[in-house]
Amino acid sequence: MKSSRHLEINHPKRRVSFSAWGLAIAIVLGVYGAVGSTTVHAQATSGKIFGWAPAGETITARSTSGVNRHSKVNAAGRYTIGSLPMGVYTVALEKDGNAVDTRSKIKLAAGGGAEVDFACPHDQCAESANN
Repeated sequence: MKSSRHLEINHPKRRVSFSAWGLAIAIVLGVYGAVGSTTVHAQATSGKIFGWAPAGETITARSTSGVNRHSKVNAAGRYTIGSLPMGVYTVALEKDGNAVDTRSKIKLAAGGGAEVDFACPHDQCAESANN
């Protein structure tokens, strides 16, 4: 009779290596996690300028750091200029390429927005049905 020190125990062998699918899933999850955090960071460091203005005109936002963006006012009299870096802006209403009204020292904070409205003829910014 053998002593217990010499007993052989047969354990099933465990799989030690990684499967290709497991590795692929880990890579995909890592990439999507990194992209998601980048998107959140980008949204947290930018803002937007929006408001009312005469339909069909152009709004230009210029920052003190050199950012220059344009937006066309829609038929309802609304405009939005998004994805603007934080900073101080001058917003201009342009008609035929010339600034006809401006608002200065518009401050954008991270993740925020600023409403900048311009006067509309007869307080009606939307296009009339007769146009």
